[in-house]
Amino acid sequence: MTFLSHHPTIPPGNHKAYMEYALQQARLSPPAPTKFCVGAVLVDADQNQILSTGYSMELPGDRPGDPGNTHAEHCCFIKIADKYHLPEDRIAEVLPPNTVLYTTMEPCNKRLSGSRTCVQRILALGRVIKVVYVRIREPEKFIGENTGRKRLEDAGVRVEFVEGMEDRIMEISTAGH
Repeated sequence: MTFLSHHPTIPPGNHKAYMEYALQQARLSPPAPTKFCVGAVLVDADQNQILSTGYSMELPGDRPGDPGNTHAEHCCFIKIADKYHLPEDRIAEVLPPNTVLYTTMEPCNKRLSGSRTCVQRILALGRVIKVVYVRIREPEKFIGENTGRKRLEDAGVRVEFVEGMEDRIMEISTAGH
């Protein structure tokens, strides 16, 4: 696999640095009162290489009339699918076996828009994503309690919380509220 080289070099296992990069992605998300600004980074943990990045509303949605209601994690997956000219549900075929996901907010387990949730998208990849690193739980503002972490863990995906940056991530996540 070849990777884009415009991403920063981050020392292996430096979860705070990867989360900081995910936070940089979140800053790119347009603020709005009806959504969170989230950033995500998909990483080949064995090669310590960034595979793709994403932020909320970066790319067009997958529902007609939904011009940009995409979540950060979904944008990471769309970019891999586009790079390899595959439908999103087949990207597990090209992702490295030890792929990890960094996301500033716990992946969603419910979407008011009716789109597939980030948890559904992660689980649809099979066991390719072994660990999801998050910083904050999803606030209960829109859907109530998010059970994404539990659902991922019940399916064998580890969810690890990265310490620090909580205030900055919450401030960026809720921009526009």
